[in-house]
Amino acid sequence: MERPIALLPKAHLHLHFTGSMRHTTLVELAERRGVHLPHALAEEWPPELSAADERGWFRFQRLYDIARSVLREPEDMYRLLREAAEDEAAAGSRWLEIQVDPSGYASRFDGLTATLELVLDAARTAERATGVHIGLMVAANRTRHPMDAKALARLARQYADKGVVSFGLNNDERRGRALEFEGAFRIAKRAGLLSAPHGGELQGPRSVRECLDELGADRVGHGVRAVDDPYLVERIATQGVTLEVCPSSNASLGVVAEVGHVPLRRLFDGGVPIALGADDPLLFGPRLAEQYEIARSVFGFGDAELAELARMSVRGSGAPEWLKKEMLSGVDEWESRSPEELQGAGGPAQTPDTISTP
Repeated sequence: MERPIALLPKAHLHLHFTGSMRHTTLVELAERRGVHLPHALAEEWPPELSAADERGWFRFQRLYDIARSVLREPEDMYRLLREAAEDEAAAGSRWLEIQVDPSGYASRFDGLTATLELVLDAARTAERATGVHIGLMVAANRTRHPMDAKALARLARQYADKGVVSFGLNNDERRGRALEFEGAFRIAKRAGLLSAPHGGELQGPRSVRECLDELGADRVGHGVRAVDDPYLVERIATQGVTLEVCPSSNASLGVVAEVGHVPLRRLFDGGVPIALGADDPLLFGPRLAEQYEIARSVFGFGDAELAELARMSVRGSGAPEWLKKEMLSGVDEWESRSPEELQGAGGPAQTPDTISTP
């Protein structure tokens, strides 16, 4: 009998804001807000996707933008984060680091600052309702001008002690190299924020090296193409840089031909810290717990290795130290107890601090 993955304490470090939305919520809000959904987001969900070329990425981005357009009122933002936190709690996640580019919502919510404050308040409300702690990653869009990224970094700096814990860089690597955004990440790093740019998803090892060399990455979103350079894998392991590996996403977008080709086992065996992520379950389907199930069923990870994956996610997170300590203790307990004991007790014991900030 295997230990239940949903009872394994873990952190979720790679989840996009709109991409976290439940499909049922998308359909409901689209009807309420008068947004027409294409078949790929309605009857044919989850859509068939591929980012192997720029046309495929454009289709993926178009569907994402349509989904984002249903978020029209503040109540929609509160609902999205509450439901995302509920889904995290069901998966055993106790820390969610959700990434948002305020620029994508600023026109509807009175500007960048007001948008970020709205999301932060929604996060605090979701925390109180679910017990899942939430930190925000402010993420710049690499297809826009680096000056826009600097503006976001300065905004993130203002909220570095108010819920923003990291700074990211997303979108198509083929349309914006990491080195172009060094200035923005320098601002964020000086403010004490973790550096967590996307790299090594659609581009090869050079993309990952630029994240390390130019952006001082503490984590790299995806990073799976690092396996094309064994010396780079060794460097990542030695420096302790966490790769946010998203198996379902890689398979859905055509980064690999099928989920079994994701180099999860090779990276793990190479000593690379890994945090499993769901990326955009609104478009890909599976959420966080399913990524651990994939590690177990597809890649043969045993319970001790799953526990280590959970520990890696906690260590690589921007969670406060007191919470990291509690989560790591919970992982140890999950690993030490039998599956029957975990089922009977409902999982590792939770202290009051697990559900409320001290």
